[in-house]
Amino acid sequence: MKVIAFNGSPRKKANTAALLNKALEGASSAGASVEMVHLIDLKYKGCVSCFECKRINGKSYGSCVLKDDLTAVLKKIREAGAIILGTPIYLGRETGLMANFIERLVFPYLVYDAQRTSLFGKSINCGFIYTLGAPEEMAVQAGYRVRFDTNDMLLSRILGSCESMAAYDMYQFDDYSKYVSSAFSVEHKAKVRSVQFPIDCEKAFEMGKRLAADKGKA
Repeated sequence: MKVIAFNGSPRKKANTAALLNKALEGASSAGASVEMVHLIDLKYKGCVSCFECKRINGKSYGSCVLKDDLTAVLKKIREAGAIILGTPIYLGRETGLMANFIERLVFPYLVYDAQRTSLFGKSINCGFIYTLGAPEEMAVQAGYRVRFDTNDMLLSRILGSCESMAAYDMYQFDDYSKYVSSAFSVEHKAKVRSVQFPIDCEKAFEMGKRLAADKGKA
């Protein structure tokens, strides 16, 4: 089985990437071949609402007509057994990199029929990892879970299944003294980093292992 992780953070070595790498370690431990894709390295757009993927008897029915760096990536996903998406939460939502990626991944396969058909053609395993600077209680109050559930629903409907996890209260700066950040307790952030983040890494590892081991859906 091939497992591909997609990092929606503009940073390649920060919290989201660390958790995705742990998930890939878990997948590798279950015998999968793994790959990391940093979306920041690709040049692509989100959906341009041309509807060519839905045109009756159209040449691009069921596939995105746009040709850019995502074209080959979307083909890779069709050949994968599992994918793992990861994104920090910026202003209450996934990054623009990840939102545009999801549009291009999901929309061409989504059929406007009463049966809620998917044109993906098979079922693969999906995971989604979110990282947040906000503590969990604040994120719950802000309704972020609704956003996560919506992404789970879309990916499950189109690709087959999706599970997600969130890591809260992330350590954002290497040196808080260099930034305007009085809203945060540096001591608290450091404690979360030393105590909770290893737990989150283990959760990500187990997610990757589970997605790779569940070959019945791939």
